Amino acid sequence: MIDLEHLNRIFLSANPLGQRIMAQFVLSPNYHLFRNVDIRLEHLERIPRDETVIYAMNHTDRYNYWPFQYELWRMHYPFTTVWAKGKYYRNKAVGKFLDSCNVIPVPSMGYLVEEYYKQSFGRKIGKEEYRIIKDWIDGKIDEAASLAKLKDETTTLFKESYIEHLREYHQTLMEKVAELSTRALKEWGLSLLIFPEGTRSIRLGEGRIGIAQIALYSGKKIIPLGCNNSDTVYTGHSPFAKTGAITYRIGEPLTVDDKLKEFRITEPFKLFSRESQQKYRAQFEGVTRVVMDSINDLLDERHKRQEPPDSGSGHQASG
Repeated sequence: MIDLEHLNRIFLSANPLGQRIMAQFVLSPNYHLFRNVDIRLEHLERIPRDETVIYAMNHTDRYNYWPFQYELWRMHYPFTTVWAKGKYYRNKAVGKFLDSCNVIPVPSMGYLVEEYYKQSFGRKIGKEEYRIIKDWIDGKIDEAASLAKLKDETTTLFKESYIEHLREYHQTLMEKVAELSTRALKEWGLSLLIFPEGTRSIRLGEGRIGIAQIALYSGKKIIPLGCNNSDTVYTGHSPFAKTGAITYRIGEPLTVDDKLKEFRITEPFKLFSRESQQKYRAQFEGVTRVVMDSINDLLDERHKRQEPPDSGSGHQASG
C-alpha cells in the first residue's frame, strides 16, 4: 500500500538507473530492432535544455509517456519523474520497478478507500458501496444518507470519524507528493511529467488542478504536449510496442510571467491543502483551463475533446 512510509522511502535520482536500463535494453530494441516505431517530436526547440520544466500530456494509453522519455534520453535532456496512480503499486514487483524509474506514486482518495476496505475485510469493495462512500467523502451526500445505503458490516468501518481520518491522511500523503515534486524540479534536476486528466482516454478529458498548484507554487514553466496515435502502437496491457508512428506536438511554454500571469499567487501557500484549494480555486481552475486548451490545440481530431453542442469547455476542479 502507498502510505507515508513508502513515500518517505522514495529516492529520486537525476540520473535514474531504471530509466536508463529501460531505454537502452527494452525500448531501443523494441522500437528499432523488433518493431519500427517512428517517434516524431514537433517543435522540439520549445523545450529548454538548461532548466527543468513541468510537462502536461494527454493520456491515451498505459505507456504513451515512454516514447517521449526515450527521445529525451537519446537527446540528453534532463530526466523526468512521473506521477502514477497508487493502484499500480499493488503488484510488489511492478512497484519496485516504478520506484527504480523515478516515479512518484499519487494515492487518490478512492485508492485509500479501496485499500482500507480490503485490509479490514479481506476482499475488494463492491462498486455500489465504493460509490456511496466516495460521494460521502466528496460531500455529494450526507452521513445519514450514506449509512442508510451501506451494508451493516461496512458501517462498522466507515463512520464520520473515519471519513475525517481518511481526509486528513490523504492530505498528509498529498503534501508529501508535493514535497517530492517540488524538490525534483528545484533540487534534483528533474522535470516533472503529469497527465492532468488523471485517467486514460482516447479523447482529451477534463483537467484536474494538481498541475496548476505545482506550477504556481514552483514558478516552473508548463510545456503542453499533445500525444497522437500512441494508442495504435500500445494497444493493450503489453509494454511492448507495435510498429507505427507516434507524434508529440510540443506547445508554447506557459509561464507565470506570460500566459499564466493573471493567475499568479504572490503570497506563500500550502500545496494541496484544503485551505489553499478553497482560497485560490479560481487561479487553479484558470491555469488548468489554459493548460487543457493548449493540449487540445496540439491533438489530431480523433484525440481532441468532444465539446457538447452550443457549450463551452469545462474542466474538473478536483485535484
